[in-house]
Amino acid sequence: MSTTMDAGAAPANVERSGTAAPNRPTTAPAATNRTATDPASTSAGRGLVGRPLALSPSRAADFKQCPLLYRYRAIDRFPETPTTAQTRGTVVHAALENLFDMPAELRTRESADLLVEGAWAAMCEADPHLADIVDGHPERLLAEAHKLIATYYTMENPTAFDADSCEEHVEIDMDNVLMRGFIDRIDVAPTGEVRVVDYKTGRSPGEAYEAKALFQMKFYALAILRLRGVVPARLQLMYLSDGQQLTYAPDREELDRFGRTLKAIWTAIRAAVATGDFRPKTSRLCGSCEHKARCPEFGGEIPPYPGPPPGFLG
Repeated sequence: MSTTMDAGAAPANVERSGTAAPNRPTTAPAATNRTATDPASTSAGRGLVGRPLALSPSRAADFKQCPLLYRYRAIDRFPETPTTAQTRGTVVHAALENLFDMPAELRTRESADLLVEGAWAAMCEADPHLADIVDGHPERLLAEAHKLIATYYTMENPTAFDADSCEEHVEIDMDNVLMRGFIDRIDVAPTGEVRVVDYKTGRSPGEAYEAKALFQMKFYALAILRLRGVVPARLQLMYLSDGQQLTYAPDREELDRFGRTLKAIWTAIRAAVATGDFRPKTSRLCGSCEHKARCPEFGGEIPPYPGPPPGFLG
């Protein structure tokens, strides 16, 4: 069902669907992984020491939301406690990524459920403190993860196609903008069309927030255009909480414009990094921010700026 958008919202060629997507579409590949999110959005993948600053969808979103939040996550790299929802999302994304490592005929619901259990066990082995995050009740988290997997199987049949790649790391220098991220899944149809798929373990956004949801997908579409020389035929967000899908067909001119938007964001970030001028910006999202004690808007004090990271050239 096509949606009608107001000015400033997502473009008119965004489509929503609550029904299963066909396995072999004619204009885009069969539905074919994470961010639960882009790894840069989780504490485990954020601010890796020794790597130059780069623009990822999550860091761009941080800077637009609140420049001070960007500083704390990308420059200071203050640790943050993963939420139960983030942990559940990581489990589900790991299971779906591993699912496509299996032969097609073995990608059953039962296999995916076993992969959920395995992903959780591996995460707990790597970080025993995860048990504290789920208040000592991992069975609740696992039950919710299994429910998300069940919804996934109503949306597509993973035994009917092969993914071209899962969790593909992309890092490119686009006109002096260093772009970095991980793409959940890329599908390529027999006729060559490319589809970019991202799993979301939350609920689908309202129409007013579709443009924000598509920012990440346009970022990856632009990366694929620069790396592979093709404009993806479809960008597809799969919301496993409510079974909705948000699809969008970009074009070359739009991605070129989006590239200029990214360049403007990166220019503003570099200026802030060079000067240390990261100003707080309040919004409804402040309620869940872990940095209130360091934010003057909440009576906190901003710690001394540690300066640009090693290798930064202002």
